[in-house]
Amino acid sequence: MSCFVAVDIGGTQIRAASYPQDSLTPYKLNRMSTQAPGSTPLERLIQTIASIWPVDDNVLGIGIAIAGPVDPYRGIVLTAPNIPGWEKVPLKELLQDKFKTPVCPGNDANLAALGEWKFGAGKGHHNIIYMTISTGIGGGIIIDDRLLLGEQGLATEIGHIIIDPDGPMCGCGGHGHLEAMASGPAIARWVEQELEKGRQSVLSASQPVTARDISMAASQGDELALNALHRAGTIIGIAIVNFLHIFNPSMIILGGGVSQSKELLFEPIRAYLRSHVMTPNYLENLSIVPAVLGDESGLMGALALVRQSFESTTKS
Repeated sequence: MSCFVAVDIGGTQIRAASYPQDSLTPYKLNRMSTQAPGSTPLERLIQTIASIWPVDDNVLGIGIAIAGPVDPYRGIVLTAPNIPGWEKVPLKELLQDKFKTPVCPGNDANLAALGEWKFGAGKGHHNIIYMTISTGIGGGIIIDDRLLLGEQGLATEIGHIIIDPDGPMCGCGGHGHLEAMASGPAIARWVEQELEKGRQSVLSASQPVTARDISMAASQGDELALNALHRAGTIIGIAIVNFLHIFNPSMIILGGGVSQSKELLFEPIRAYLRSHVMTPNYLENLSIVPAVLGDESGLMGALALVRQSFESTTKS
């Protein structure tokens, strides 16, 4: 039976699954650590794909989600920050030579957006913005039923828009980026600074604070934790109001660990939008919702990509 293979490559784990041509239930799924002594990440990727390969060898294509900048047109991984040595890796060519079937690689945040639009919270919408708020901030944008990629496939680095030019340094080296001000570590860093100033809280300055700790404290009414999530929501709202003015979506989908704070984060976002959109028309029929695919977003996005590519090829 014909099938597709979807792969999600992270810094610690590779997951691969084979899916029937018209189903979201995999025939087979396997996972393997990305890095281990005695083999390279590429060798482990090939082993993982081979482990779920169907016995009849009838694979219509392979979709791959990768954390890091990817040139989707040439199929080159420009860099994978969590995989040492992965720079300018011609992944499409290497895997097509090995498995003799079309290969479609893409950035994992972009593909998470594609997956949520095709199979998740964004089903039925034509224009969506997806944001994942976790250790970093990433995302993807669907405009008129198409994933926005840009000239080199580097569009929609949502986490690196500048909120405050004089703000804290981002992991990329810039200053005041959204990621540096509202990601999980950024929220925790702000809370730790406030604790050092003597702010009272159930959270303690004597041990590291995480975004999860802050969310739990906020749910119990802790003022400092509530302030932290309100501040982060406002900062995210600044970014989103700009996205609304540029893209005019009908849905904002928020994923990642920080989004699990739900309304404690969502309400300050909505409040900022209500007071700062150019016209209330931008908020008409606009939904702000949590992502639903969770840890499956990478695989589902990779599956959506390879199915889309196959359908486009067969139609032409």
